[in-house]
Amino acid sequence: MSAKTQHNNILLAIIGFSTVVVIVAVIGFFALDRSPEIIQGEVEVTEYRVSSKVPGRILELRVKEGDFVRVGDTLAILDAPDVEAKKTQAMSAEDAAAALSQMAQAGARQEQINGAYQVWQQASAGLEIARKSYERVQRLFDEGVMSAQKRDEALANYKAFEAQEKAAKSQYEMAKNGARREEKQAAQAQVNRAKGAVEEVNSYIHETVQVAQVDGEVSSIYPKVGELIGTGSPIMSISVMDDLWGTFNVREDQLKGLKVGDEFTAFSPAFNKELRMKVFYIKDEGSYAVWKATKTNGQYDLKTFEVKARPIQKFEGLRPGMSLIVKK
Repeated sequence: MSAKTQHNNILLAIIGFSTVVVIVAVIGFFALDRSPEIIQGEVEVTEYRVSSKVPGRILELRVKEGDFVRVGDTLAILDAPDVEAKKTQAMSAEDAAAALSQMAQAGARQEQINGAYQVWQQASAGLEIARKSYERVQRLFDEGVMSAQKRDEALANYKAFEAQEKAAKSQYEMAKNGARREEKQAAQAQVNRAKGAVEEVNSYIHETVQVAQVDGEVSSIYPKVGELIGTGSPIMSISVMDDLWGTFNVREDQLKGLKVGDEFTAFSPAFNKELRMKVFYIKDEGSYAVWKATKTNGQYDLKTFEVKARPIQKFEGLRPGMSLIVKK
């Protein structure tokens, strides 16, 4: 074989290899360029935790995980003996305040009124005698028979009996009229305060029976029967199945102008079906969720946004935790 022929073969081999590489690169480029971007999300649901304002022991659990409950259904019953003791104390305080108020409203007893009246009559009789004695001494003084000192002594005695009669009359009127208006108001205020304490304790007792506040599904139960729980400790979680949505973490260059109120189609792998969703929430996830640039030329950091969207129509069977796929 001549050197020229060998050189041509090598040249053809290089050209063929280069052609194959170029074709593969072009195919790969178009294939990668056309592959869809996938955004994966997850179904979430509104939950509320059932808890008690009073500490106690779990006496009974009326539901189990997975049960569907409606508003007013009994969920759990607690035993709280301390609250019962406080109720007894509050009711006793209310009874005592009511008795004092009744005493203030009724005034003094009839025997006290009669006694005050007799003292007043006695003082009135003494005053009458003192008045007559003073008038007699005054006439004698005017006639020059009685000295001025005797007249002054009779006047002082008369004034003393007069003051004593007024004081006795005042005591009688006070006993007859009863307590003052301010004292009655104060006594009634004590009654109202005691009633408020009883109502407060009754509200705590009401907390020993936990009932459902909304329709939903029992997703988790935390304590067991017989366990103690503290104030505000969660007893169970209720999932509001009528309030489902999907949460997606979307890189900002994938948003493509997406805004609140926009609609898009998501795919549910669990049902192999598509569903239309409407965006109601978009918020950046902060600096902790930044996509760092892999190149230094012409690249920049990209933030991640949390996008929430609800199904436009009710989708039967959709549950929290299921995946949702969006292809861009």
